[in-house]
Formats: sequence, C-alpha cells, structure tokens
Amino acid sequence: MASPIFFVPGIPANGAILDLPEESARHVVQVLRMQAGEALRLTDGRGNMAEAAIVSAGKKQCAVAIQSVQQIPPAKKKLSIAISPLKNSSRFEWFLEKATEIGVQEIIPLICQRTEKQHLRIDRLKNILVSAMLQSQQAWLPELLEPRSFSSVIQNHEGYLKLVAHCADDDKRVQLSSIRSDEHTLILIGPEGDFTMEEIQAALDAGFRPVMLGETRLRTETAAVVAVSLLRNLGSH
Repeated sequence: MASPIFFVPGIPANGAILDLPEESARHVVQVLRMQAGEALRLTDGRGNMAEAAIVSAGKKQCAVAIQSVQQIPPAKKKLSIAISPLKNSSRFEWFLEKATEIGVQEIIPLICQRTEKQHLRIDRLKNILVSAMLQSQQAWLPELLEPRSFSSVIQNHEGYLKLVAHCADDDKRVQLSSIRSDEHTLILIGPEGDFTMEEIQAALDAGFRPVMLGETRLRTETAAVVAVSLLRNLGSH
C-alpha cells in the first residue's frame, strides 16, 4: 500500500527536517495515528515528490525527515480550460475536483455575457484543487487564475490549439473526439444558456475552432469534464 501523501508549499533537500503544516500534522497524528519511523510522501504541487519519515509527533505537531526527492516532469502538452463560473457553487467545485484528477494544467474562470456568478472564493477553490491532487496522487497542482473577461481570454494563448465548444447550429463544428494535435490546447466552455452569438463569432475571429462534445446537450460542468477527458486521453493529449 502506498504511503499517504501530503501537500507542503516547499520541500527542502535530502536529510532536512521539516515541520508539517498544522492541518497536515493533525491529520497524520490524530486521524491516521501515525508514529515516529513511519513513512509518508510530500509534494509541493510543482513537480517535486519526496519520501519522508516521521521523526517526532504531537497533537498538533509533526516533524519529518526528507529521505529523497524526485522531480516529476510536467505534461509535454499543456491543457487549459476557460469555463464560466456557475450559479451553483457546488457544481463548479465538482468540476474543479474532477478536472484536477484528470490532469488539467490551467483553469480560467471565464466571465461571459450570460455568466450569473462572477465573484469566486479563490482560496477555497485552490484548497479543493490541492485535495484533488493529493487524492489522485499527482505532483503537479493546476494553476487556477483569477476570473477573466471573455474578450481578454480569446486574445491570449498564442501558439495554442484554440477550441470553443458551443451549442448553436453550425455546420463547421467537428466532434472534439476527432481532433489530433501536438500543440498546447485551450478550450472554452460557456455558461448556462451557452455563449451568445456575438461571443461565438468573436472567438472564431480570434482563431478558435468550433467543436461539439457529442449528440446530447450537456450541463456546463459536465461539458467541461467531457472536454478535458477527451483532450487529455482521447484527442490531442
């Protein structure tokens, strides 16, 4: 059975002694009831994965000795998704969790004309990303950007394969599952009610390719999970 894994902001060199953050220390000692000499793993979310052993443990304190540090390389092709925040916060949080487990590298809250909720608790959302990274035993934490306007997002990411998923009748749309590319990829997912026709045209004018995610109409968070799954495992990734 693999050793439990915990997040720390920075990992020191081999042989160093590190005090775990209080929340992690309490989980190690009070929930898992681990003791001195037992092994665990640490990641900083930037590709570093360390093997460590507990050297001392108290109710709110746990010190570990770093035994080895491995650098896990990032994915060769970056997968970014710009998605409109949802009125129902729990549905947006569910998407963040699943996208992290799948292996997305960048998440951009996308403020569109029909976006109903524009203010997000970024600190809470980042904690959800950390938990999902640890649960899926990864070493890279997705980058969650501050909310950005639709117009600013479509003008960035030069050199990327740029895709927009929408539901409007358009005979130029292709199935996302058919796309193959060696480029970094950015896909746009709209709000409840979809992008406006003006936004769709602006994306096309900015070089985005229109795509469809299947034959059924999907909720925003479902569409986003389908999109990252296809791009990560079946399409361009």
